[in-house]
Amino acid sequence: MTEAIETAIRNESNPAGAIDPALPIVDCHHHLWHPHAERYMTDAFQADILASGHQVEATVYVECSVMLRREGPAAFRSVGEAEFAAGMAAMSDSGIFGPTRVAAAFIGAVDLTLGGEVDEVLDALHAASGGRLRGVRGAANWDADEGVNSGTRPMAPRGLLLDDRFRAGVARLAQRDLVYDAWQYHPQLPELCALADALPNVTMVLNHCAGLLGVGPYAGPDKFDRWRSLVRESAKRPNVLMKVGGLAGRRNGFGYDGRSSCATLEELAADWRPYIETCIESFGADRCMFESNYPVDKVAGDYQMLWNVFKTVTAGCSPSEKTAMFSGTARRTYAID
Repeated sequence: MTEAIETAIRNESNPAGAIDPALPIVDCHHHLWHPHAERYMTDAFQADILASGHQVEATVYVECSVMLRREGPAAFRSVGEAEFAAGMAAMSDSGIFGPTRVAAAFIGAVDLTLGGEVDEVLDALHAASGGRLRGVRGAANWDADEGVNSGTRPMAPRGLLLDDRFRAGVARLAQRDLVYDAWQYHPQLPELCALADALPNVTMVLNHCAGLLGVGPYAGPDKFDRWRSLVRESAKRPNVLMKVGGLAGRRNGFGYDGRSSCATLEELAADWRPYIETCIESFGADRCMFESNYPVDKVAGDYQMLWNVFKTVTAGCSPSEKTAMFSGTARRTYAID
C-alpha cells in the first residue's frame, strides 16, 4: 500500500472541503488503466475518492481500450478489458483500499457490426467480468474536421449509427437487458435520435453531455444554442438518458489544458452551469446521472473539485432530484444494488 493511500485512509473520517459530503454518489463513468498515460488502478482511485470527502458508494467502469488480449480472434480481444475490470473490482471488494465498490458495474466494448457473433462476444464479456457487464459503449464519434478528436482512439466510420449491421448489434443488447452507452459528438445527435426511434426498447445513455464540441468549426458564439437545440430534441426520446459531465477535455473548448493555473470552483461552475442545467431541464432528474470521467477530467480539477462543481450547480434542486442525479438514476440504469 502506497504512502498516499495510507494517508487517505487515515484522513477518511475528516476530509476537508467536500460540499454536502453525506450525499450518496454512484459515479456512473470512470476509467482505470495500466499502462496508459499514467498508471491508474483501483488503489489510486480509492485514494482519490477517500481524499475527496464525498460519499461515493459505487462506480461504473467504462471501457477505454486497455488490457486487450494480445492473441486470439480480433472480435474477442476486448474480453481482456473485462478480465481487468473484474480484477479491479476484486481489489475493491477486499475492502483494503476503502469502502467504495469500484467497478460494481462494467460497460464493455464490442464491434456491434458483427451480426450473430455479437452474442458470443457478449457471453464472453459477461463471464470475464464476473457478471458485472451492464452494457456496451458504441464508439461512433465522427466529424468532417479530424482536429476535433482530442482522444486517443481514431474516429469511427462516418454514418455508423445509421448502418444496418450496427443497428442489428444494438438491438441484441435489449434482448439481454443491456444498455447502449452512446459516444458520439453532438452534431451527430440527429443520427442518434434516428437510432433511438428505430430501437425504442433499447436504453441509450448519452456520454459526456452528448459529446459537446467547442473547438474548430464549433467554437463560434452560437455553439451553446446549437448544442442545446439538439439536446432538447434528443430528450424527446423516452429511452434516451444523459450522463452529465465529461466537460473538461480539449474538444469541449474551455481551454483547461492550456492554463498555467488550475481553474477555480467558481470558474468551473460558471463554465459548466448552462450545459448542466440544460441537461437537467431537458431530461429531468430521473434521466440524468453525474459522471466524473476520471481520471481524464482531472485536467480541470481533482476528484473532490469535480463533485463540488456538480453539487454547486445543483444546489437549488430538491433532495429527491439530487438523490436521483447523484445515485438513483445510475443504480437503476446499471442494476447496482
